[in-house]
Amino acid sequence: MIKDFNFYAPTRVVFGRDSEKEIGKLTVAAGGHKVLLHYGGGSAERSGLLTVVREQLRQAGVGYCELGGVVPNPLLSKVREGIELCRREGVDFILAVGGGSVIDSAKAIGYGVPYDGDVWDFWDGRAVPVACLPIGVVLTIPAAGSEMSSSCVITKDEGLLKRGVNSDLCRCRFAVMNPERTFTLPPYQTAAGATDIMMHTMERYFSKYEDMTLTDAISEALLRTVKDAARAVMHSPTDYRLRAQIMWAGSLAHNDLTECGTEKDFATHRLEHELSALFGVTHGAGLAALWPAWARYVAPRHLSRFVQFAVNVMGVTNDFAHPEETAERGIRAMEDFYREIGMPTTIPELLGRHLTDEEIEVLTDKCSRGGTITVGAMEVLDAEAMRTVYARANA
Repeated sequence: MIKDFNFYAPTRVVFGRDSEKEIGKLTVAAGGHKVLLHYGGGSAERSGLLTVVREQLRQAGVGYCELGGVVPNPLLSKVREGIELCRREGVDFILAVGGGSVIDSAKAIGYGVPYDGDVWDFWDGRAVPVACLPIGVVLTIPAAGSEMSSSCVITKDEGLLKRGVNSDLCRCRFAVMNPERTFTLPPYQTAAGATDIMMHTMERYFSKYEDMTLTDAISEALLRTVKDAARAVMHSPTDYRLRAQIMWAGSLAHNDLTECGTEKDFATHRLEHELSALFGVTHGAGLAALWPAWARYVAPRHLSRFVQFAVNVMGVTNDFAHPEETAERGIRAMEDFYREIGMPTTIPELLGRHLTDEEIEVLTDKCSRGGTITVGAMEVLDAEAMRTVYARANA
């Protein structure tokens, strides 16, 4: 069975060496006159990238103000600060310089500026976005794919609630992507990014819709490419070809291309959001720690998909007489890959300790919103199933 779909990917991508030199004219073409330059810590400044961006805006005659300080798992408090700044300065365009956290913070600010209420209403389900300031991106960390996606994930400081909103209104007008800007990414951040990229594809690949052969082939090629590049780039961090593969894969993994004819699951992502919100862990590492437990929980009822993954992605020899063994070897091969690139495969490996029973209950309660919602699509997980996955990942 093939799921009907609509595919929409409006972001203009400017990819390659010196692509930063296009920022000024891209911003003008997108209608930007007064820009909020939004970024995270000091790396963009230390690398000289922000200096280049500022100069390009000045040469194009574009005014700007700045707001830095975005942290991993971007916070609502910074979003609110950005909304106030944009309104005060008359900002009509937001330029995010960074990775997924900066881009998602920019999107949330974009939603909030034209909205009369509290911007958290969108993440709390009280309102639906109807407008968003236009956004452009200078990507420095390939991972989240937010530069071409419709998603935006924000953490509310009070209660550490991490939630996502999806709307085409926040899709970026352009994404400037220079792989050279990723040469200095630390190995751990590179590995976590590759894990997130692969998981965005896997969350769509593991679907109850199994007949879209072309989409499956695209997904499998993307997964194999990132897997091979992630291994190799650990030894050759300034290899342009490897960095380019990973950077472009990050965009393709989350612009919905690998969802055409399938249905996204995203149970592992939803489970991980609560983990990273509560403990501040790196998102990609949290995904690696949870996925094996989720996979082993659902695989017995979806063997054909896990066998296909094992053979076509992980290179496992198919034992036709024992599909459950082939599926398990595929999961183990994924765990081996995570370990090879320095990612955890359990929660104790991630945190350095086991969760308490009380902490598992907190995670379950947050993810299920007090038992009122489910997650997943290939297999729907209720609160009890969520608790089971957390517990297995904690073993």
